[in-house]
Amino acid sequence: MKTTKIMIKNLFGIKEATLDGKSVEISGPKGSGKTSVLDSIRYALTNRSDRDYIIHQGADEGEIIIETDSGLTIDRKARTTKADSVKVRDGNMLQTRPAEFLNGIFTPLQLNPVEFTQLSRQEKNRVILSLIEFPWDTNWIREQFGEIPQGVDYSKHILEVLAQIQAENGTYFQSRQNLNRDIRNKMAFIADISKDIPDHYDFEKWNTYPTGEKYRELAKLKESNSVIERAKAFRSSYESKLRGIQGEHDMAVAAIDKDISRERENLTGTIERLRAEIKAAEDKLGGLEQRRDERVAVEDSKLEASRAKLEKDVGVADEYSGREPVDTTALQEEIDAAEAMQKHLNEYKRMVGMQDETDALQAEADELTRKIELARELPAQILAKATIPVAGLTVEDGIPLINGLPISNLSDGELLELCVDITVSKPGQLGIILVDGAERLDKDSRKRLYDKCKAKGLQLIATRVTDSEELEVTEL
Repeated sequence: MKTTKIMIKNLFGIKEATLDGKSVEISGPKGSGKTSVLDSIRYALTNRSDRDYIIHQGADEGEIIIETDSGLTIDRKARTTKADSVKVRDGNMLQTRPAEFLNGIFTPLQLNPVEFTQLSRQEKNRVILSLIEFPWDTNWIREQFGEIPQGVDYSKHILEVLAQIQAENGTYFQSRQNLNRDIRNKMAFIADISKDIPDHYDFEKWNTYPTGEKYRELAKLKESNSVIERAKAFRSSYESKLRGIQGEHDMAVAAIDKDISRERENLTGTIERLRAEIKAAEDKLGGLEQRRDERVAVEDSKLEASRAKLEKDVGVADEYSGREPVDTTALQEEIDAAEAMQKHLNEYKRMVGMQDETDALQAEADELTRKIELARELPAQILAKATIPVAGLTVEDGIPLINGLPISNLSDGELLELCVDITVSKPGQLGIILVDGAERLDKDSRKRLYDKCKAKGLQLIATRVTDSEELEVTEL
């Protein structure tokens, strides 16, 4: 859509001017009114101006009319005594929402591309990204990630949003780093614990091992073995014990005989002296045999009792002495091993609990990795579906590239040519581009820009400060 006529009356520094649909360069000294033409066209399309005064000094009303080859007419009036007005007719149809309609037939870049060259790198990137059309909202974000990621500026373009989501200083990346640090710390703790735990440690076996029952079994076996050992020792000493008993008996009898013999000698020796007492002594002598027999009988009784006890004891010994003691070495080793293993139960439980925590952290980290990778993959999917306004435009990590180069690497001339490409990228656009301050470009860059506008079929209206004292309008 091209302009066929632009009529300006009493706007800014213009009292009256008319342009056809041809491209022109307006040149002259500073302050000669060159920019007024561009400001008037911008005002017609946007109803905005940076100037304090829109209406030409001395007039009550200013007006601009733009006609196009598609039948579109824009008539905007600025008035001092009445409200400003605008009428937009598309053929015979009067647009009831003119501002919305006008916003759809131009981009800010074509109305002031020079201003675009002066923006910061971030602002340039933002403007270019805004031209990539992809419908999205936070519900779309939630569908992709299962949540609304924190620490993201959702007022930015979707590609910048995705770049923030997967960025190294973003919440996902930082959270994953924290998780990985915790995982490394826990793995170190686990390794430190596990080095003291035997290989193939059977927690269930040692946790349920019946230590008390095994100790009771071992004590019972040891008691039985002790009885057997005592029986064997007792049985082996039977003969010596029997000799000992017999010896005691014989010594007791020998002592009796010695006592009797001594007494006999004493009595016999006194018989001669005590004849008067012979009868009494003889009676007493006769009783000595009976006394001996009685005392010997006592000792014989003791002998039989000792023999009987010994025979009883040897009977018990005979019962056990034939048995072999049970080897408790294996059971003792089993209990010792069980106790050694049970010492690791608490540390093993701590290690297993820490491993479960580590697995949970790893699952979280893996999920964050999935979301980070998703944020890195989505731009390619978006660009495959989105409307790309310029050939060669790609996006990496939220940064737009033209033929692989960042926007910030382009010269002013290349940036203005990019604005031309963007202007002609959408069907139904108003085919006009306004360049205020073409003197900023060197001669070759300016020529390439002018030639490109002509080749693209755009109406170019450019201003350029020159040393000439008069305002000149040159058809391009």
